[in-house]
Amino acid sequence: MNSLLKESLKQQARTLGFDCIAVTDPDAIAEAGHHFREFLEAGAHGDMDWLAANPERRIDPQALWPGVRSIIMLGVNYGPDENPLAMLEKRSHGAISVYAQGDDYHDVIKKRLKVLARWFATASGEELKVFVDTAAVMEKPLAQAAGLGWQGKHTNLVSREFGSWLFLGAIYSAADLPRDEPDVDHCGSCNACQEICPTAAFPAPYKLDARRCISYLTIENKGPIPHEFRKAIGNRIYGCDDCLAVCPWNKFAQEGREAKLAARAELRAPPLSELVRLDDAAFRTLFAKSPVKRIGRDRFIRNVLIAIGNAGDASLAHEAERLLDDTSPLVRGAAVWALSQLMARDAFAALAKRADAGETDAAVRGEWKDCAARP
Repeated sequence: MNSLLKESLKQQARTLGFDCIAVTDPDAIAEAGHHFREFLEAGAHGDMDWLAANPERRIDPQALWPGVRSIIMLGVNYGPDENPLAMLEKRSHGAISVYAQGDDYHDVIKKRLKVLARWFATASGEELKVFVDTAAVMEKPLAQAAGLGWQGKHTNLVSREFGSWLFLGAIYSAADLPRDEPDVDHCGSCNACQEICPTAAFPAPYKLDARRCISYLTIENKGPIPHEFRKAIGNRIYGCDDCLAVCPWNKFAQEGREAKLAARAELRAPPLSELVRLDDAAFRTLFAKSPVKRIGRDRFIRNVLIAIGNAGDASLAHEAERLLDDTSPLVRGAAVWALSQLMARDAFAALAKRADAGETDAAVRGEWKDCAARP
């Protein structure tokens, strides 16, 4: 009976646009829980305090919901139509991570997950809960346990069918469904994802130090980006796809078929000269429905200014100089650094001497002094 129910669930999921679906056991990720505790104990999660809150609920799905008997993992392919690494050559343009160039996947996937969940609740007569990267759920280990792929050396999920490009969702169900076989590691001796990382964020295969990751630095990090990583960030203004894009398994990847997740034309390598002029209202308009909106205008402009400093285009210096009077100290500090990269040293030192007297924020004054002192 439950085999027929599972088959009907799979058919319904594909009708709703899910590209893959499989089922695993709630106690299938005990080993992943051990690695997660090591990650937290090392402080590698940085300022993402939500990861460290109630870790037992992540490690043990039954601690999150005691009633769960089966975990249904689903994936939606968002494969890009071009190589994301190509954007890094356009230094005067911003590189936005593939997943953030379309509508926010949380909204897109959760809506269809809820539709599927309503159907399944009626069909099974059992309770369930729906999650899309918004609760204490270890989606990637669960996806591997269900057989949707495996966690590669970059810690992200890799699929033999879809490469690196799968959004994941989960349904915790009280129904007892037949399990699928877990996938196994197919990375072999390949270390391409480790070797390409600009900031050496992988201390070892299968281990990530988020504090060094460009995605963390440009999205989760709320303060100034540490000096040691600024040059390595290049023109990446929201996230980083390097370790995903270089994976050899992407040769089997397919272009995503969900129109709402497809890249918007205006978010494909947009000019830095236009982005740096966004005020709060314009930022909200441009990134409506996009995951980029969640970091807010000030952090985004911080990222854009770092990219401007790396662009090697002296004509952008006036854009950074204009933002020395911005209301946000975070923006002003990033503008200082951008100017230090674009102006001649003597001219920058003279500007620093004048600006320091009028700057009210101690951190920004420190940025002036630090940048002026650099050779």
